[in-house]
Amino acid sequence: MEHVVEFPGLGVRFTLNRVAFNLFGKDIYWYGIIICAGFILAAWYLSRHAKDYGFTQDNVFDAVLLGVPLGIICARIYYVAFSWDSYKDNLSEIFKIWHGGIAIYGGVIGAVLSVIIYGKWKRLSIPDMGDLAARGLLIGQCIGRWGNFVNAEAHGGPTDLPWRMVIDGAQGVHPTFFYESAWTFIGFFVLHFWAKKRRFSGEIFLGYLTWYGFGRMFIEGMRTDSLYIGGTGLRVSQLLAAATFLIALALIVRGRRAHPVLAVPVQVAVPQERGESVAPASDPQPESTTPTTHNDNEEEHT
Repeated sequence: MEHVVEFPGLGVRFTLNRVAFNLFGKDIYWYGIIICAGFILAAWYLSRHAKDYGFTQDNVFDAVLLGVPLGIICARIYYVAFSWDSYKDNLSEIFKIWHGGIAIYGGVIGAVLSVIIYGKWKRLSIPDMGDLAARGLLIGQCIGRWGNFVNAEAHGGPTDLPWRMVIDGAQGVHPTFFYESAWTFIGFFVLHFWAKKRRFSGEIFLGYLTWYGFGRMFIEGMRTDSLYIGGTGLRVSQLLAAATFLIALALIVRGRRAHPVLAVPVQVAVPQERGESVAPASDPQPESTTPTTHNDNEEEHT
């Protein structure tokens, strides 16, 4: 449960315990606490910017309530599917998620599914929902990677670089958990300002796939705990990162060529009562409703 993690080149040393505290005889892990903190911060940020896309805060919280469990389930399914040899003889272990074993790309797939399901249910613009959710994903990933640090996992191969990480006195390794946390942190700010200049719905989500995919291609190649496709030696997340990067980049170029000016401001019908759905941007507004507009050129309120 306890690990000593050092950064000798930086003169820093930590003694880490995976268990934060015990509640009614059940261990509560730092990993879960950190993941929850990421979800909460992401939900707060998205609720502050929901109106920019014609959504209410209730829309955001409802979508998060659906997306969190679906994301965790898909993250577990993704991990188990590519680690089947570890579970095929002990199927009950599949459900013991507290023993570890989730994959971020599975979580992203779950988040996308939740956006599609909720968007269709509430008749909201799915591409606009994706644009809003993209930055929330980066917040969650940036914070969540520090759960890997506490667990002394998701590290890379040997290195002698000044920022090398030494776990329990072993050889220095790449702190790939930090590489990805830093990459997603920078990506959040890139997308935050890019969103003000978007030209078409869905562009910011494609930007997320491009940014994260490009970084993950290289970071995944350093890791020692990658999931592989059968016995091929091909890293599944690295291939997926490369594919999403190339496809999303091509779609962005195509979309921006087709939309040479900024996206038309979203028309928002302000609900009169809590919980009332916002009309989709594509739906005509009733004559009795006075829509408010948001111009992407205006300063965002944070």
